[in-house]
Amino acid sequence: MPASQFSIANTPPNDATVTSYDRDHLRLYMRLIDANDAGATLEEVASALLGIDATQEPERARQVHDSHLFRARWMTEQGYRDLLRNGLPTA
Repeated sequence: MPASQFSIANTPPNDATVTSYDRDHLRLYMRLIDANDAGATLEEVASALLGIDATQEPERARQVHDSHLFRARWMTEQGYRDLLRNGLPTA
């Protein structure tokens, strides 16, 4: 089951500010960074976090993983400022 209770798009937004999609997927972003740092394989991450079978859809698994990991890193480098100004989402 994916980490987020919300559906996962093939690519996250590329806005210069934090979007509602980003707020809804903060847990997923954190888990993607943790999985990457732990050396998890694409297959493991796609199945556990993204709900994608990487053996059946390898290109999609790679695209979804890489684009969301990129956005997750953006959140840690820039997007967090919006969260600090505007507050974290409520659970």
